[in-house]
Amino acid sequence: MLNDYFIRRVLYLVPVLIFISFMSFSLIYIAPGDPAEIMMTSPSGGYDEAAVEAFRIAHGLDQPFYIQYLNWLKNAAVGDFGYSYMSEQSVFETVLNAFENTLKLSVLALAIALVIAIPLGVVSALKHNTIVDDTCRFGALLGVSIPNFWQAYLMIIFFSVIVHWLPASGFGHGTDISYMILPAAVLGTGSAAVMMRMIRSSMLDVMGKEYIQTARGKGLSEKIVIVRHALKNALVPVITVIGLSIGFLLNGSVVVETIFGWSGIGNLVVDSILSHDYMMVQGSVLFVAVIFLLINFFVDLVYVWANPEIRYDKTS
Repeated sequence: MLNDYFIRRVLYLVPVLIFISFMSFSLIYIAPGDPAEIMMTSPSGGYDEAAVEAFRIAHGLDQPFYIQYLNWLKNAAVGDFGYSYMSEQSVFETVLNAFENTLKLSVLALAIALVIAIPLGVVSALKHNTIVDDTCRFGALLGVSIPNFWQAYLMIIFFSVIVHWLPASGFGHGTDISYMILPAAVLGTGSAAVMMRMIRSSMLDVMGKEYIQTARGKGLSEKIVIVRHALKNALVPVITVIGLSIGFLLNGSVVVETIFGWSGIGNLVVDSILSHDYMMVQGSVLFVAVIFLLINFFVDLVYVWANPEIRYDKTS
């Protein structure tokens, strides 16, 4: 039954989350250097052994590894990821604020991707092996091939340096859409290229099905046949690609956020790694993993909505 399937899926998430939490916490020991020594090192390069030892005791770094992990996991389960070694601010609040900024950027990027991918994918399939199809496929090939960092710099040079339409980088007040357009366009066009190719392929497969011919034989208009019958069924395999794209966008594009100076979660992770802020890195990695798992779980729900014939039972 459907309910049993989702219960099993939730149960599967538990060991995955535990494993991810363990790997996230282990970063503090995998990374080179002693956190206490790094934090207590003066600008001149020296540190006081007494201060280092006091730091270890204050942050529980003097305890055995498994004790530290269990304490951290217990606190993380209720949303307490500790405090940043550098800023002494709450890790959870900092990560949440950064994620909110990434969410704004992701919504705009996803809108751009869908607006480009769905119509071009459908048109490319309907105009199969024509100049229109070739043009759409060439555009998708460019979108897949061009690296994000190169596309970002090209757009900065044109829109910011040459025509002066948009700011090259920055965050503004977090609500100024002019600062969001360039990074969202870079993220959105890259995702649109993958989605468009998948939609085209899926539409070509669906348009040859018997139920499409039956719908046309009943006298339904071509618009209804394409939208209600073909597109809805063609989106079933595309949902996976869209779900992965959403996960990628919500987890923050490290390269794009860094280039455009956007204060999102990707930029936060980079800054935390460079400053050896291990508590912030641990919290960010675990938060990102949880978001990605929840998105994959939500994709399963959308599968059932997109195709009612899909049923999950004990044998699936």
